[in-house]
Amino acid sequence: MSTTLPAPLPSRRQRVQPWLWRLQNLLSNYLPLLLMALLASGTWWLVKNTPLLGDPGEPAPLRHVPDYRMANFEIQRIGADGRLNIQIAGTELRHYPDTDTVEIDQVRVRAVAPDGSLAIAVAKRAISNGDGTDLQLLGDVRLRRLAPGSGENATALMEVRGEFLQALSNSEILRSHLPVTIRQGSTTLNASNFEYRHVTGQLKFTGKVQGQIAPRAAR
Repeated sequence: MSTTLPAPLPSRRQRVQPWLWRLQNLLSNYLPLLLMALLASGTWWLVKNTPLLGDPGEPAPLRHVPDYRMANFEIQRIGADGRLNIQIAGTELRHYPDTDTVEIDQVRVRAVAPDGSLAIAVAKRAISNGDGTDLQLLGDVRLRRLAPGSGENATALMEVRGEFLQALSNSEILRSHLPVTIRQGSTTLNASNFEYRHVTGQLKFTGKVQGQIAPRAAR
């Protein structure tokens, strides 16, 4: 199904519609932070500016082998106010010059938004193009958004789990062609795949979709 989600209406004919609207509303607030955290294109300057050892020589044909690696690394990005904005860590980072791609094993991304809310992403592996506009998380992917002032072990406002997730910053798209589970509070949505377009506010599913929608609290 594909729909641009309007504001919820006081109707009981489609109980799923108010929740989908709430999900779209959370995504519209969550996606910019998510893209900032995951793509973090400004941090890839390290990849572009890390000096290579050895004297310059004749250029060799490019092969799909890393031109350098970093083990057990951690990259931090500090804002003008001196506060930590983004932190990217992993067991190993590899840069491949033939495709200008970066691979990170056991990646962990932590980002703090201006309002203090926290986004944390972990995956077995991450692959990014050179400018950070296309990032893919692969294997046991878990994304969480936490409320301002809460610790990392606090209950997430929203959580996305799956085996694959792709974020495209230029078109502001978050998508997966593999099954994902999206949780908001006690409400859960299981989808065979999904695509969220931030520009249009369109949330799209194809294939099987199942949801467990928690009833609203009585006034």
